[in-house]
Amino acid sequence: MTATAMAPSLAETVTRRFAARRRMAFAIPAAIIAYLVYAAISFDVAGLVNRARFDNAAILLSDFWSHKTHVTRDNRNGKLTVAIEGEAKGTYPEGMLPDWVSVAGGVTTIDLGQGHVVTYDDAGARYVVPGYGTIDIREVDGRPVLTAPEPLPSWINAAENRIAVTTPAGRFNYTRSKVETFRYQAGWELWFFTLDSPFYGKSPGELAGLALWGDRIAADRSNLGYMLSEFWNNRMWRHGDVAWAIFETILMAFLGTMTAALVALPLSFLAARNFMPLGIFRAAARRVFDFIRGVDGLIWTIILSRAFGPGPMTGAIAIAITDTGSFGKMFSEALENIDEKQVEGVRSTGANAVQRARFGVIPQIMPVFLAQVLYYLESNTRSATVIGAIVGGGIGLLLTQAILTQKDWEEVAYYMVLIILMVMLMDSLSGWLRRKLIKGS
Repeated sequence: MTATAMAPSLAETVTRRFAARRRMAFAIPAAIIAYLVYAAISFDVAGLVNRARFDNAAILLSDFWSHKTHVTRDNRNGKLTVAIEGEAKGTYPEGMLPDWVSVAGGVTTIDLGQGHVVTYDDAGARYVVPGYGTIDIREVDGRPVLTAPEPLPSWINAAENRIAVTTPAGRFNYTRSKVETFRYQAGWELWFFTLDSPFYGKSPGELAGLALWGDRIAADRSNLGYMLSEFWNNRMWRHGDVAWAIFETILMAFLGTMTAALVALPLSFLAARNFMPLGIFRAAARRVFDFIRGVDGLIWTIILSRAFGPGPMTGAIAIAITDTGSFGKMFSEALENIDEKQVEGVRSTGANAVQRARFGVIPQIMPVFLAQVLYYLESNTRSATVIGAIVGGGIGLLLTQAILTQKDWEEVAYYMVLIILMVMLMDSLSGWLRRKLIKGS
């Protein structure tokens, strides 16, 4: 039998290849699915879902776009306090109450809307819930005693010394020391003016009238200047501090990125094969780049904060160190891929090494240089937020402080919006600069 007769036919070869590819097409998805199943079991995804508290998540999300007002009575002395977010800076002054809270003859009435009414009196408190009945709490021998229709629903939590009620209209807590009602309302209250400001509660039309032709509220300055000052120095939202924090974050990213670019550019010539013929120096430069970019920027931030102390400059140095390694690698690779004919043309004019680099090399790598620097500047603006939380500077510090309080979630949302807008601004700016500097358009 000849070799030609023993060889498989073309049809058999094609059939086997199609069969192999068909098996591979099923094998790869099956392997991925098997790995995902293994990961789900290993990380106990089912247990994680069972432990999830979606009701708490819903409350957290509502805190992002709403605020709550605390109506608190001290059961020891009968003092009533109404404060937005429970903060001293948001406390209603004496004689000033929201229109849904009224006080008459030692009785405080709180209208939560939709028929939900809470009443404080000397004996205790009552909560009228439409469709359920009246939740009555009286103190007996110094302990709160609950009277309510049985059986108690799940949204009433009655313990020995604490009674908590949670309804869509608000929340209510009663302890031996105090009784407190929370009413949720949409919007970021006091974002423009605090309660002690003469401009609080005025409509946009009234504010425009005061700014343009109204009598001066303060004799030493105009109403418009007074408004801007009250807004900028808002004690609840601290707009002036937030603006400075945004500036610090951008400055941290700018200084770190530009310092890294300026340091990496000359060092990248040592790592480029066509500019550094000595392999030992070239390898040493590349290993230095690998080392400093191999350690994450957050690690450098922690190390430097111990060495230099907290502050935005420490964050800028951490960004500069990490990006020097990244820029050094990218710039050296760009140098190795330049067109040598352009360098030879400059050499033919009698130019020295510096002039050849200036006129034959730099123009070729400049588009790559600018594109990478602008991209990293945009990326580092976002990274500086996290770094600022560690070194105690920028908007990251304010964001971390708001998260740690576990109650100022509307401020967390405010800072997150500002961070997103900052990143969008830097993206637009870097895109505009890229078109101007690289394309010349």
